[in-house]
Amino acid sequence: MSVAIYSRKSKYTGKGESVENQIQLCKEYAVKNLGYEEKDFIIYEDEGFSGSNTNRPEFQRMLSDIKKKKIDLIICYRLDRISRNVLDFLNLTEILNKYNIGFVSIREQFDTTTPMGRAMMYIASVFAQLERETIAERIKDNMLQLAKTGRWLGGKFPTGFKSEPVITKEEEGKAKKEYRLIPIQEEILLVKEIFNKFLEFKSLSAVENYLLINNKMTKNGANFNRHSIKMILKNPVYAIADKNIYKYLKSKGYSICSDISEFNNINGLIGYNKTKQSSQTKSIKYRSVDQWIIAVGKHEGIIPGRDWMEVQRLLEENKSKSYKREMSSNSLLSGILRCKECGSFMRPKSMKRYTADGNQVFYYICEKKEKSKKNNCQIKNINGNKLDLQIIENLKDIMRVLRLGFIKDEIWSSISIKGKRGFIRSIISQILWNGEKIVIILADGDMFPPCNNSK
Repeated sequence: MSVAIYSRKSKYTGKGESVENQIQLCKEYAVKNLGYEEKDFIIYEDEGFSGSNTNRPEFQRMLSDIKKKKIDLIICYRLDRISRNVLDFLNLTEILNKYNIGFVSIREQFDTTTPMGRAMMYIASVFAQLERETIAERIKDNMLQLAKTGRWLGGKFPTGFKSEPVITKEEEGKAKKEYRLIPIQEEILLVKEIFNKFLEFKSLSAVENYLLINNKMTKNGANFNRHSIKMILKNPVYAIADKNIYKYLKSKGYSICSDISEFNNINGLIGYNKTKQSSQTKSIKYRSVDQWIIAVGKHEGIIPGRDWMEVQRLLEENKSKSYKREMSSNSLLSGILRCKECGSFMRPKSMKRYTADGNQVFYYICEKKEKSKKNNCQIKNINGNKLDLQIIENLKDIMRVLRLGFIKDEIWSSISIKGKRGFIRSIISQILWNGEKIVIILADGDMFPPCNNSK
């Protein structure tokens, strides 16, 4: 019989029960109380993952092994190592019942092989979620109290601002340090320009192209893209707080901590709890506005309230207009091929003609070249149909050099385009086009002989 030992820890720290300690305690329990041996254990470790959901690599691998009938019993150190969410736990329990898998939590002494054990586990999972929700509510309450002060609570500074400490003395004579935003004039001018251009063009792509052509960069020295522009346009930190914007925010469901009397036509706004970051992908996404907390800040606003509201209206109006890159789902090297001159991705663009075998002709075009209308890059385009075929031949050559067999043609043709790109990335680190030839750099850093020119 095979026993799965599952361990999880939210952060990579030395505090609390490490995954190693959890595994060791589970092994000792299984050997002493259940009669298992070292050879029976399959270990699953998720470190750096929250228990709020089950989107964890080792947990998902364990579920896959359960369905493959590789596991007879799951042991964990504590119930909340599995999940802090009742629904997730109930879903797991259904899977365990379906495949007749036992479950033991050594801390709580739960065993699903008995009716009492199952009942007690359900109760414990309810309290685990209650604890999580209570902590979340406490954090939100603290955030609401801090938000009322209108001070800067830390994090990445919005474009146009930095922070400075303000030290005040309380009645007891203790020094109290708070932070407030102060403007960076050069960046403030850029923010105003972005708002004005969006009101003029009414298009994120048009603003992106304008900034690229005019060499306007982010505060980190990168080119602006549609996402970074939108982050600026949606941020209430730039809006001048007036009575009309107060009514607008109320009507849209924002939580407002400041009284209407504080909307004085001078100060800007501070938005809290606006975004969330994925722990796996590190991507940042906006929360729904009903989760935002808005207060009048200590800094001065720079965009008139009516203009900020008009920008929000236009963004909402444009929301239904999907932004699609041509051929992105069919071209083999989309998101892989880069321009060697400027470092931008080479994006596929279809032509109004077809190859002899009926496929639409397309070319890879430097993204910066296209967006800047050839002002910032003039590299030649490259025939995508020929290049995709050439890269496949190069892959076969690389596999021969590595003394590995390439995937059979019939299997390769059945793999999704996403799977093919993933396979390429596992072998090739970079594919660069310098206008004359392709440069292939392998995953180990070695350079592979370049492809023949594709024109």
